[in-house]
Amino acid sequence: MTWKTLETRIVFDNPWITVKEDKVINPGGGNNDYGHIHFKKTAIAIVPLDDNGNTWIVGQDRYTLGEYSWELPMGASEAGEEPLDTAHRELKEETGLSAREMKPLMKLHTSNSVTDEVGFVFVAEGLSEGDTQFDEMEVLDIRKLPLEEVVAMIGRGEMTDAISVAAVLRVWSDQIRSSADTT
Repeated sequence: MTWKTLETRIVFDNPWITVKEDKVINPGGGNNDYGHIHFKKTAIAIVPLDDNGNTWIVGQDRYTLGEYSWELPMGASEAGEEPLDTAHRELKEETGLSAREMKPLMKLHTSNSVTDEVGFVFVAEGLSEGDTQFDEMEVLDIRKLPLEEVVAMIGRGEMTDAISVAAVLRVWSDQIRSSADTT
């Protein structure tokens, strides 16, 4: 048996999310109330990589966490915007970087027990530097670091954003596999 929705009530709605409460029959046949968040935009993250193995991360105070967060450059797609176009735009806005190449890396569901949020990650290469174009709510610190240092930050618990952690570890593991294949 699969989930069956009996009734849906919208609890909250704004331009970014809708919070819903559903009355459902669960796969075991029981009745439940199930709250979940629908994201209206797609999350897009970018792992910028230069020829020396460096990447860029951004730090900002995250209201929802009540703490400072180190993350990859990322943002949300606008209505009708393709993920690749969002990746180029967000990379430029948050780091000032432009990429000659933007390759898809992975698709993620961030917390699929309570949200339908989808994230896409790209690897940006062939980088050139320029000026940032922060959004009104963004006050960002930008760091250029060796990828290995960002992996170490993850290990020390200094980077906890799920999309950033997954993407950095994926790129790092791909690099390890690639170097093992060439030896």
